Amino acid sequence: MENQTEIITKVPKPSLLGMFTSPGEQFERIKQNPKIWLPLVIVSILYAIGMTLMALSMDASTLIEQGVPEDQVDIVLGITKVTIAITGILTPIIGVLISSAIHLIITKIASSPVTFKQLFSMNTYIAVIGAVGLILNTGIRYAIGGNSEIYVTSLAGLLNQDKVGVLGSIEVFAIWTMFITAIGLYKTAQLSKGLAWTIAIVFFLIGIGFTLIGSLLQGAPML
Repeated sequence: MENQTEIITKVPKPSLLGMFTSPGEQFERIKQNPKIWLPLVIVSILYAIGMTLMALSMDASTLIEQGVPEDQVDIVLGITKVTIAITGILTPIIGVLISSAIHLIITKIASSPVTFKQLFSMNTYIAVIGAVGLILNTGIRYAIGGNSEIYVTSLAGLLNQDKVGVLGSIEVFAIWTMFITAIGLYKTAQLSKGLAWTIAIVFFLIGIGFTLIGSLLQGAPML
């Protein structure tokens, strides 16, 4: 009987840092070795830091402009800051969960063999792009002042607008996320390039749509 040697190739773990340098390689790793908990904790911490910086950038004048009575502004400001900081922890978890569920429905219709775990891992790693963008922008706003809800890397920030509008959604890290999502759906979910890009662009446009709705409800300029 011949001795047979079984060679087991260990698949490298995907890297959050690698999402900035070699996203295609990370998505291939995610397809074979999806990781969730550690990257999700790291991304949640990054979001919490970014949202905390956003909270610290708020001042009483912002709430007064929104109609909060001056004698109540300090209490409301304190509650708002704590709420925003806590929201930072939950934002990526809820966002990744919803995105993965929608992607799963679409991929199953497209007869993709991808699993929910792979999609959840993929979207968790993609979320690190937004987390870094949040920290960068809120950090700059904390240092120089201005509306912390308007990213300096957006068209609204470039044009020095002081109100949130559609131009605020046309932003470097949001566009970057759209590109990375398309690559992920192609590499990890094994969709066609056309379908992957269509889904990524639609998600981006939906984000702009929600911003438009929010601006209309607040009576702010749409752009």
